[in-house]
Amino acid sequence: MTTIGILNLQGDVSEHFEAMKKTACDIDKNVDVFKVKTSAEVSKCDGIIISGGESTVIGTLMEETGIKKAIIDKNIPVMGTCAGMVLLAKKTDYEQPLLGLIDMEVKRNAFGRQKVSFEDDIEIFGKKFKGIFIRAPYIEKVGENVDILSKYNERIVAVKSGKHIATAFHPELTGDTTIHEYFIKEVLNCAE
Repeated sequence: MTTIGILNLQGDVSEHFEAMKKTACDIDKNVDVFKVKTSAEVSKCDGIIISGGESTVIGTLMEETGIKKAIIDKNIPVMGTCAGMVLLAKKTDYEQPLLGLIDMEVKRNAFGRQKVSFEDDIEIFGKKFKGIFIRAPYIEKVGENVDILSKYNERIVAVKSGKHIATAFHPELTGDTTIHEYFIKEVLNCAE
């Protein structure tokens, strides 16, 4: 059985949990989805989702609890959305704990404060997708082993690197499970 953990430290955990459960059912894959909050629980996962929230808080808690070490030591595939994207970066515009799993530089809160959050269509995986941007970051620079999946107004808002994927927007709030499906398939490929 393949296990995907939704990191339950802060943010829109329940929305990712429901989206991932629905996706696993829709594509008829043998995947268990759990909310996880300890390094021991994370170590048992084949994939981890880090949701939106406050990246400095989540990063600090990941270091204090040993979750960061567990993800890196076990080489677990990670899907990061919004704050999760910031945490996957090697560098950001603020001094904070990072996983550093994707060779990218991220600008936090780049699209503005909470009150200027917005929705707009973007293209990802060759199809139209509703991008929900809430105090969203964007990627300023990527390394050569990073594939750009989507841009919005010429700013990079989604990437993949190896078995990791990061989005500046919130796919869990859309009802469209395209990105969650992509991540399940990546995790299943890594687990084989």
